[in-house]
Amino acid sequence: MKKTIYTVFICALLIVSCAKDKTTNPFLIQKHNIGLLTDSTTVKQLDSVFKNDSLVRYISGDEFAGAVNSIEVFEKGGKKLLDISPREELDSTSVISSVRIIDDRYITEKHISTLSTFKDISEAYKISKIDNLINSVLISVNEINATFAIDKKELPSGLRFNMDMQIDPLQIPGKAKIKFFTVHW
Repeated sequence: MKKTIYTVFICALLIVSCAKDKTTNPFLIQKHNIGLLTDSTTVKQLDSVFKNDSLVRYISGDEFAGAVNSIEVFEKGGKKLLDISPREELDSTSVISSVRIIDDRYITEKHISTLSTFKDISEAYKISKIDNLINSVLISVNEINATFAIDKKELPSGLRFNMDMQIDPLQIPGKAKIKFFTVHW
């Protein structure tokens, strides 16, 4: 009986030790998470999610600072990683509404980062919508709930100044660089 229990224990230990490492990549962007940050993470949990980083929270009344409802995430060395926007201002139980990706180490499963181009996005994902704004064009990708901003300076001159013009994906140069991108939850 002891040999059987011992054999079962050894087999279980081997199976567990040979299992694939399930640690989460802290820079992987997926539809419902960015590293350890998920679409159900609350504001009060951010300190534990980013325990090795610094968080900067803006206080209501700082409207002139331009980022009233955002929380900035910096590495200890000072490099900015993310801008996080909660659904409800000044509510520690609020979940995250959107995350603006700043650092180029954050990458999607299809290898898109802030260093990517429009061609990279269009080859990796189906473009859901293109919005023509004053200074940029927003490329929406529903597959990962993301919008990619491309500066209008990257576009041909005929597309830069008419905000009423519908922009077709074929009109955007493949080499147009991403200014930033945001994941929405």
